[in-house]
Amino acid sequence: MSAVGWIVIGVIVLLVIIVIAMYNRLVRLRNRIDAAWSQIDVQLKRRYDLIPNLVETVKGYASHERETFEEVTRARQQAVDARGIENQAQAENFLTQALRQLLAVAEAYPQLQANQNFLALQEELTGTEGRIAFSRQFYNEQVLSYDNAIEVFPTSMLAGAFGFKERAYFEAETASREPVAVDFSPPAPPDAGAGGSGPAQPPPDTGAGGSGPAQPPASS
Repeated sequence: MSAVGWIVIGVIVLLVIIVIAMYNRLVRLRNRIDAAWSQIDVQLKRRYDLIPNLVETVKGYASHERETFEEVTRARQQAVDARGIENQAQAENFLTQALRQLLAVAEAYPQLQANQNFLALQEELTGTEGRIAFSRQFYNEQVLSYDNAIEVFPTSMLAGAFGFKERAYFEAETASREPVAVDFSPPAPPDAGAGGSGPAQPPPDTGAGGSGPAQPPASS
């Protein structure tokens, strides 16, 4: 075989190696996304398990807040039933808003705020929210790397040929980015002065500056 033939074979082998390397890289990036999502899924399921106990605990002190309890239960079920990243993200945002309303209700009940079971559930829920936020960020970073890889040349040609498609980000609404948390510190006592709950009452005045006209002295 001539030298030209060997060169052609060498170029073909090199191209095959490059294609295999690019394909394997796309597979690894896609697998990282799946692994990152599995971590989110674990934390979401943990969140779902905490919510019924939290609702029942609050219900024991605020049974009349029926609408709030039903909203949380409905939002939880929608999140459990959601399919697809975008639908899941939207359902989780609704659930976070419902949980904020539930915990806001709890602020009005000092005995509930002192309940050890409630405090433990609230603390565990806050920790879970923090882990979800961290897992969400990690997942989105993996999606960014993968989406960039399938869009740049020449990997984009390979991605199109083998069916690698863009992945959606797990986005949170602005109001839902912070972990669910409520301040349980006792309210400050009302001040009887100008900073109290109502305006200070002026002292009675029997002179000309009082609340009514001054009475003239009795004649002798």
